[in-house]
Amino acid sequence: MEKLVANQQIYHKSCFRCGFCSTKLSLGTYASLHGDIYCKPHFSQLFKSKGNYDEGFGHRPHKEIIFCVDPN
Repeated sequence: MEKLVANQQIYHKSCFRCGFCSTKLSLGTYASLHGDIYCKPHFSQLFKSKGNYDEGFGHRPHKEIIFCVDPN
């Protein structure tokens, strides 16, 4: 079996698929976030639907995770 190495993970070539639509991917046709892989169209669509990467993929937005400390 052929293998692909992407995001420091090893995949069977036939298993390297979009996490949203299961389309077969190649090293030139994927995008990833939080360890999940997507085809570029769905990555873009999910990003645009919420306006930021985290909310588009069901994660907590950065503004809820990062706390500002008021020095006063």
